[in-house]
Amino acid sequence: MIAVVVAAIAALVLTLVGTPLFIKVLVKRGYGQFIRDDGPASHAIKRGTPTMGGVVIIGSTLVAYFLGHLLTGSMPTPSGLLVLWLAAGLGAVGFLDDYIKVSKQRSLGLKPAGKLIGQGFVGISFAVLALLFPNDHGRTPASTAISFVRDLPIDLAFLGTSTAAVIVAFVLFIVWANLIVTAVSNAVNLTDGLDGLASGAAAVVFVGYVIITTWQSTQLCDLMTAARPGCYIVRDPRDLLIVAASMAAACVGFLWWNASPAKIFMGDTGSLAIGGAIGGLAIMTRTELLLPILGGLFVIITLSVIIQVGSFKLTGKRVFRMAPLQHHFELKGWAEVTIVIRFWLISLVFVVAGIAIFYAEWVSHLGR
Repeated sequence: MIAVVVAAIAALVLTLVGTPLFIKVLVKRGYGQFIRDDGPASHAIKRGTPTMGGVVIIGSTLVAYFLGHLLTGSMPTPSGLLVLWLAAGLGAVGFLDDYIKVSKQRSLGLKPAGKLIGQGFVGISFAVLALLFPNDHGRTPASTAISFVRDLPIDLAFLGTSTAAVIVAFVLFIVWANLIVTAVSNAVNLTDGLDGLASGAAAVVFVGYVIITTWQSTQLCDLMTAARPGCYIVRDPRDLLIVAASMAAACVGFLWWNASPAKIFMGDTGSLAIGGAIGGLAIMTRTELLLPILGGLFVIITLSVIIQVGSFKLTGKRVFRMAPLQHHFELKGWAEVTIVIRFWLISLVFVVAGIAIFYAEWVSHLGR
């Protein structure tokens, strides 16, 4: 646990100290946020605010993770490294998108094809590598079984163990993993519309994963001579705990400067990286179908966009004054800070509900 504490403190300090330094660099270069003219009028004053703050979140998390291992003499694991690869890789794609926007002062960054290729490379490489690197117990970082709070009987490797069946299982898992990561990344990106909203909500979700991985690491089947009912078969829960704690602390440290009035925005650099980290943690901790509950706020905001677009295309009418949902309440006259705090509370309720379900499932095994 010392590595967890070291990593969390390091990530918090690095973002608190590093963010204002990065702001100075961005201001000097004139890399400010481009604001669309069709957005809420109140956002016009945000034009020119430094963006790409996700660089600090990613950098601080990486340094904190390796520092935690270095100072405690522990070794990084494939599970932790793969989640970090997913976050950093998607963050790099987001950085290119942000850089093109701010350097050319336009709303369009990377072309759709370029963005798709970048995200596809990172996502596919993550999915393939996640099914390799078995430990002494034969467990790989990820599993082809669909999971809720643990692996379910529904397995993508349903065709058997022949070469053709293994290839099919790999392909299906790649599709499934990329669907999760893409959905979460886009959801975080849609949520990142008000000062501090996405970073605060993400911090709450990461804290949820800190609790989940802590419990998994203490109830790990591989550490028990006689496996207890309900023990977990996650590959490296302790290392995933370090990742989750580092990301949570980095988001909190960044939030100090991102809260209203924001001195910096995370940009696609941050939203894609955070989405990748959350999606990667869900896959590695075997909580894939629990993720929609833990990230309930992100789901609601994404659904608001889907409903708005679907309604307009089918009926020509809009359900909300503006989508995503947070802008609907802005146009209704709610103060930005009020919306952000209330949405944080909603996120907290969903995370508490997710943890309660996770724990209740474990308790249910004790009576069997």
